[in-house]
Amino acid sequence: MNMEIEEDCISPSPTLEETFYILSKKNSVYRVKLSEKGLCLQKEYNGNVKNETIALEDIIGCRCMRSKRFAQKCMWHPTSSKKYLKVVDENSMEWDETDVSAYLYIYAYIIKKGKVKSNKKRERMVITLRFRSYDKYEDNMREAQKWKVTIKYYMNTHLKTSLPSCYFTSSDVKIDNKILVILNPKSGVGKAREVFQNKVVPLLTEADINYDLHVTRHAHDARNLTRTQNMWQYMGGVVVIGGDGILHEVINGLMERPDWENLFQDLKLGIIPSGSGNGLAKSISYAFNEPYDQSPTLVSALNIVRGVSTPLDLVRVETKTQVLFSFLSVGWGLLSDVDIESERIRALGSQRFTVWTVAKLIGLRSYKGTVSYLPVKNEKACSITSDEDNENRSVMSEEGRRDSFYSVGSRRSTYLSAAGSSYESLSDDAVHTFGPPSNLPPLGQPLPPDWVIVKGEFVLVHASYPTHLMTDCIFAPSAKLDDGCIWLCVIKSGISRAHLVQFLLGMSNGTHTTVPQIDFLPVSAFRIEPEPNYGGHITVDGELIEFGPLQAEILPSLANVFARAH
Repeated sequence: MNMEIEEDCISPSPTLEETFYILSKKNSVYRVKLSEKGLCLQKEYNGNVKNETIALEDIIGCRCMRSKRFAQKCMWHPTSSKKYLKVVDENSMEWDETDVSAYLYIYAYIIKKGKVKSNKKRERMVITLRFRSYDKYEDNMREAQKWKVTIKYYMNTHLKTSLPSCYFTSSDVKIDNKILVILNPKSGVGKAREVFQNKVVPLLTEADINYDLHVTRHAHDARNLTRTQNMWQYMGGVVVIGGDGILHEVINGLMERPDWENLFQDLKLGIIPSGSGNGLAKSISYAFNEPYDQSPTLVSALNIVRGVSTPLDLVRVETKTQVLFSFLSVGWGLLSDVDIESERIRALGSQRFTVWTVAKLIGLRSYKGTVSYLPVKNEKACSITSDEDNENRSVMSEEGRRDSFYSVGSRRSTYLSAAGSSYESLSDDAVHTFGPPSNLPPLGQPLPPDWVIVKGEFVLVHASYPTHLMTDCIFAPSAKLDDGCIWLCVIKSGISRAHLVQFLLGMSNGTHTTVPQIDFLPVSAFRIEPEPNYGGHITVDGELIEFGPLQAEILPSLANVFARAH
């Protein structure tokens, strides 16, 4: 009779070390050591020693398995090897009863350098350990489970700095890591489903992460979902698979909840790119020097499964009729026109932006209006610390203009603060926007004297908070995810074609910020007041909004996003 091994009754060990042998190579020995830093693998063969270290942060999970048919040889190897163990889950009924061995699969994704020094990528490695020191399968499985529990203990201890202690069970091993995956099947060139099934689900399985999947059916579906559902069951995080637009919906849906403040403190947000732009996904990887370009989906999914988060600035955008919350950009003029008008050639993917930009340059137009901005006081203003940030939020809540509550079909304004972490379901007939109050004068009222006001005709006005607007567009090279700063680019009419082309080409490597006739400014707030007869598109996070005046202000470190922060 098989004795079931209970993982919960096995205590993690401070350090584990074991020696493994390969029968086919009589003189080959593998010594494996597990510590809080990761795995140390040492191979000894005919007097030669080879060492390899797998860092703890590169390990995403592990599973205990049992031999299915044949007694296989113990090994640790990359998955590129042609030798595979025929094993099944330890609770399966398909095992080979003649083999009492227990197998531990450890899944890791390590950095590999290419032929070019700067050409790095993440590569999957499976370390397979065969335990067979005892005559009974149950005893060998207990040893394998001890290693598994210890690995999870170290991984979860590493997460304590970013997760509240209430997420840990009494055994200090398991985490409530259920996530909500929101998939937009029409994003980019329409391959989000394929990306999820083939590239994301295997990683979630290896990391033993539970998830619920919601496939959006129409515009604003993600926004309605996060506004009305019980989001407290997804303390593992909310992950979108699509472009930046779907995350925009999620954030604004959360801001339409009375419990928005508590949710944004505890809930982590993630994005796995399958859209045309993918600006935030690239910005996150760029901030932590991850090799995004080689495998965007893999790198972004690894951010999710490791469960570590980093603060992210949001921006409060106010128009005459609504309040929006933005994580990427606000634009008016050339770049926004390209973004919106190129939708008709979406099938080209990210190349649609290049094609449409060329077309717009041929018929270049200008836009008349007024642009005002509040410069940052000093360099430190773009790197607010956590204590300063919390203090600033407190001041905003006490002294800010309390107009962040907008009722659909009404212009009345008031600020409502949700007490506690209660969940309240909202119907479509009671949609309100909550969120932090404004520190700015209402639209249409004069600005303070420390603002800079520029009137005239403009080719473009574009603001970004993370580094990248798109995968190949590093718009704000000096930006940080949580620097408390908006990077505002203003190009007036009259710029030479040569300088404009230089600007557009320079966005691929960040050299555009020093092109003559370009103003690239760190600000904490700005206002755009376009003349109605000059038209043009206004976008927030790449989404078209109503044409008219708007103002925006930074909300430092308001959100938390998944990132492989070391």
